[in-house]
Amino acid sequence: DHYKLISHAKKRKIKFLSSAFDLESLKFLSNLNLDFIKIPSGEIDNIPYLQQVGRLNKKTILSTGMSTIREIQKAVSILKTSGLSHKKLTILQCNTEYPSPLKDANINVLINLKKKFKTSVGYSDHTIGGESIFAAVSLGASIIEKHFTLDQNDNGPDHSASASVEELKNIIKISKKILLTLG
Repeated sequence: DHYKLISHAKKRKIKFLSSAFDLESLKFLSNLNLDFIKIPSGEIDNIPYLQQVGRLNKKTILSTGMSTIREIQKAVSILKTSGLSHKKLTILQCNTEYPSPLKDANINVLINLKKKFKTSVGYSDHTIGGESIFAAVSLGASIIEKHFTLDQNDNGPDHSASASVEELKNIIKISKKILLTLG
C-alpha cells in the first residue's frame, strides 16, 4: 500500500509521509527514501528507535503529545548525539485527545519550544475547526498536521476531530493569508 500511496502522492505533487512505530517499520520507511521521518508521540521515549532515527540524519518531525519538557529534551539529545543535524529537526506540539478541546491546545508552548531548543516548530491539531492552527501559524509553526476525512460520522477516533475536505481547503486558504500578513 505504501508504494501505491507514494505513487499517487507524486502524481498529485504531495510529499508522502508515514510514521513508523517500531524499528522494523522504521527500516522499511527509510528504504523508501522519504523526505521526512516522523516520530510519533508514543515513541518519544523509545531510545533504540530515536538512535536509529538520528543515524538516518533525515529531516525529522518529533511529535510531543503526552510528553514533559524533560522527555522532549532527552529525545532531542539522543537524536543529536546519534547523528541528526540540529537544523533537520522540527518539534511538533500536539495534544493526543481526539477531539481536543480548544482550551487544551496550548499553542503558546511553541514560543517556549523555539526558545529552548532553537529548532523549527510545528503543530499537530486534533481540535475541531481551524482556530488553533491559525494561532500556531501566527506563532511560527512551519509544519501543520491536520487529519481530514471524507465522512466525519465514520466510526473511529479520528473522524469526529478531522476536517472535511472543504474545511481543510478553507484552513489552508486562511493559513496562507495569515502567512502573507506576517510578511
